[in-house]
Amino acid sequence: MWNLTATEMAAAVRSGEHTAAEVVETHLERIAAVNPTVNAVTAVLGDSARAAAADIDRRRASGEPVGPLAGVPFTVKENIDIAGVATTHGIPHFRDAVADTDSPTVARLRAADAIPIGHANMPDLTIGGFTDSQLFGATVNPWGTIRDPSGSSGGDGAAVASGMAAIGLGNDAGGSVRGPALHGGIAALNPTYGRFPCEHRVGGREPTLASQLIPKDGPLARSVTDLRAAFEVLAGTDPRDPRAVPVPLDGPPLPTPRVAVVADPGGLGVHPRVRAAIDTAAGILTDAGYVVETVADVPRTADGLATYGTLITSEFGPAWPGIRPLLTEDSARHMELSMQHQPPADLRTYLQATADRHAIVRDWHRFLAEYPLVLGPVSTEPPGDHDGAELDREQNLRLALARRLCTVSSLVGVPAVAVPTGPADGVPMGVQILGRPFREDLCLAAAAAVENAVGVLTPVFDVAPAGR
Repeated sequence: MWNLTATEMAAAVRSGEHTAAEVVETHLERIAAVNPTVNAVTAVLGDSARAAAADIDRRRASGEPVGPLAGVPFTVKENIDIAGVATTHGIPHFRDAVADTDSPTVARLRAADAIPIGHANMPDLTIGGFTDSQLFGATVNPWGTIRDPSGSSGGDGAAVASGMAAIGLGNDAGGSVRGPALHGGIAALNPTYGRFPCEHRVGGREPTLASQLIPKDGPLARSVTDLRAAFEVLAGTDPRDPRAVPVPLDGPPLPTPRVAVVADPGGLGVHPRVRAAIDTAAGILTDAGYVVETVADVPRTADGLATYGTLITSEFGPAWPGIRPLLTEDSARHMELSMQHQPPADLRTYLQATADRHAIVRDWHRFLAEYPLVLGPVSTEPPGDHDGAELDREQNLRLALARRLCTVSSLVGVPAVAVPTGPADGVPMGVQILGRPFREDLCLAAAAAVENAVGVLTPVFDVAPAGR
């Protein structure tokens, strides 16, 4: 049953065709078979998952209602709290930091009778794009054609792509669910700022402004239908997160949805295979009745990148002396190189960046008033492997700029759905579809049109590590 979609699993449990206990056991067996190779699941929650499944089956047998995701196993990124389990952030410092309560997103999935089956791997403190942590080592892409599952929610992406979980719960501050979706041949949703309630304190410390505005929890799944089901459960308010607002799941229908196609944001170059994937998706959307128009760029790409970098490095800079001893040389290098490229700003420059962000958000809203949807790349480079050489400043900048549309859209806070477009030479390819604030429904519908033409690509059955 691990190769079913989440919505198929839940329907089978609700109808009595299968029990939640059966669903959980097949996933635990799949984890035992695959995880030694993929190394995506860091803590297997077998006992609690079995207990949750037994409760669902008991309630169903007695005629009580069960939730829309009844029996669906999901993984949770190592920086999101699961009650009674350590939230390690991948580093020894938090090895014993056992959470007292579920984070809001875990609580909402659990209330829908989805079952947390394990924590999933991530880079140390989410720093860097490679899913390799001090505590758990490196995660391997289950496709076998490349080793890199991307990051920082790479453990959840690899777990979903290989059938160890039906849904992964990650977070995204610049492509961290969309990158693993691209590399895994799966789908992911980065919601609008304020759509899902989140808890992003680290070690009890409240997040600073950039960490309040930019990172958002979001689901990864094998199908867009599953993303929609998770979206309906995760959306809403929670008193622990004052940012989350009560907004309807669906907005008014658009008679003629317009899609702006931006293959090369900022005009910095795009790989031919990435452009081909965008052309494929654009053709599918045209055939589906969308009005698809190629435009030069989204608003203020260069300004958005500079503003994002100023906010991030300026807030990391003062905290860096306390963070750096928690990291290895490798895991610290990404942030050190980023701060070399864009040093922490003085107070005046930082305050100007907060003002610049406001203006950039306004310009995006004007653009999205004309084009409700934007089709573009998750990365302007296709999925591939780090060449094994020590990460240097040039390579760090190149990798960051490849995800520039993820970065700028994260700064602005608009929703985005990553969806596959089919493999090229055995490597999964895909695109992202961005939309107006709180119009996840439009993004999901357009992504579903792409998926209907391409098909669902995973789970990957024959998991084997790729050679270098």
